Amino acid sequence: MTEGGNIYFASDFHLGSDAEMPSKDREKIIVSWLDKIENDAAALYLMGDIFDYWFEYAEVAPKGFLLLLGKLAQMRMKGIPIFFFTGNHDMWVFDYLKDEIGMQIISKPVVKKIKGKNFLLAHGDGLGKVPFGDRLMKAAFSNKILQWLFARIHPNSGIRIMKFFSNLSRKSHKGYDENFIATKEYLVGYSEDFLKNDNNIDYFVFGHRHIPVIHLLSNGESKMINLGDWISNFTYGIFDGNEFKLEKYEF
Repeated sequence: MTEGGNIYFASDFHLGSDAEMPSKDREKIIVSWLDKIENDAAALYLMGDIFDYWFEYAEVAPKGFLLLLGKLAQMRMKGIPIFFFTGNHDMWVFDYLKDEIGMQIISKPVVKKIKGKNFLLAHGDGLGKVPFGDRLMKAAFSNKILQWLFARIHPNSGIRIMKFFSNLSRKSHKGYDENFIATKEYLVGYSEDFLKNDNNIDYFVFGHRHIPVIHLLSNGESKMINLGDWISNFTYGIFDGNEFKLEKYEF
């Protein structure tokens, strides 16, 4: 870890989904990006939907993702803090990654000062005036009783069920995910509403929407940032203490 180095942000890897490129190939690209940044990284924020599906049984974790998990473990051993925000596809990440790798698992929006600037950090699902169906699904998947019942399902069947709902979620948002129109963006609305009560946030940083964008909010100072994804955009955020930038990883 470089003392006083850069802060890196990334989201929506959706590993496990063979979307526009096989998941294994995208995982190798992500690991090569982590190789590139680790020497000057002061911290890494993974902002949700790192996995397309995930559930931790008492003695079983999902198969795969060893390249990524091994790289993250290596970064932690070098002293780089890693913050893992659960998304709507991997909200059932519990203690495994914390215990095995040492990542900090975060499941709610967090306000945090980073290098002298105030950040609001969240995956972004369920924030703002989202459709009722989305709220209902999030509430159901967050329910402790339903989680307990799901844990009674054999992992072979459980994984197939998770894949089904992951694909269903992606298809239901296909049109909305292709364009950024500020007046229709739930996360822009959420950020603007938040500023009415707390005008001291410099950066709102989200994943979830898959569209890389830095949007100046109505106070003329705060910015709403969506990090994009690693399915088609391969974009990430970098903050050096002075400026927040979105960059594209070229491979």
